[in-house]
Amino acid sequence: MKIKHSKYKNTGLIFELLVKQIAADTLSRTESPAIKILKKHYTGQSALVREFKLYEFILKNKGVSQTKAETILTTIAEMSRKIDRTALKNQKYGLIKELKEAYNLDEFFSIKVRDYKSLAALYCLMEAQNAEGLVDPQVMVDNKTTLLEHLTDEKQNKVDVKETIVEEFSKYDKDLRLLTYKILLEKFNGAYDNFLPEQKNILKEFITAVSSTNKLRNIVNEELEKIADTLSNLSRTVTDSVVSIKVTEVAKGVKLLENTEKVNDDHLVTLMQYYELINEIKNA
Repeated sequence: MKIKHSKYKNTGLIFELLVKQIAADTLSRTESPAIKILKKHYTGQSALVREFKLYEFILKNKGVSQTKAETILTTIAEMSRKIDRTALKNQKYGLIKELKEAYNLDEFFSIKVRDYKSLAALYCLMEAQNAEGLVDPQVMVDNKTTLLEHLTDEKQNKVDVKETIVEEFSKYDKDLRLLTYKILLEKFNGAYDNFLPEQKNILKEFITAVSSTNKLRNIVNEELEKIADTLSNLSRTVTDSVVSIKVTEVAKGVKLLENTEKVNDDHLVTLMQYYELINEIKNA
């Protein structure tokens, strides 16, 4: 899944634009609707204000140590996940509606903001953290790199950033998140393009079904049943009697998961190996 920056949904960016708009309106000696909009949407304890505080915290911290910068981003990610996403969406809609009524949006969003890159990076990183599906890991790496460089005022090594992301997900170690991120980040050491279609399909299912244990278990069992049937059929076509017996034994050894059994990375590895075995027998 790709995450793209949206100016219309970036509460940190909109705040900065409102401040600049107020200054512009004041200089031109005209009444500034931006003042009313800012007071209405950026005060109190709303979901929008809570998210804005995360942007504000990033902008206020510069020149910190690498360790503190990492801690800041981890903390922001955790706090972002606690915000009511439905309420936030509705409040952003209301904010944009009022902005549209007061200003030409194309002109409003064309105002230059000094920390635009950092604000955009934080938006994308928080969106990635709250996405239901699995996002492109490069999004995580690129945006975290940008934010670390903003916070530390130092150039970052993307390889090191990637490793910290994998380590971050390892702490959760839930529903194959660590496994799937390792797979995507390392791309199976460059061998992904050589995978069989069946291997790519099951890998895709493991990635997209991480939030549903029952669904994933059903998918694994369906694949195991297909594998057992395929191996049984292949055993009857193999001319070498010894190989035929071994293939039959392997087919009989295919065991389905119990209803209470949780799918883990070992099951993925097993499926991959079965697919490879079937491919070798067919091409023998």
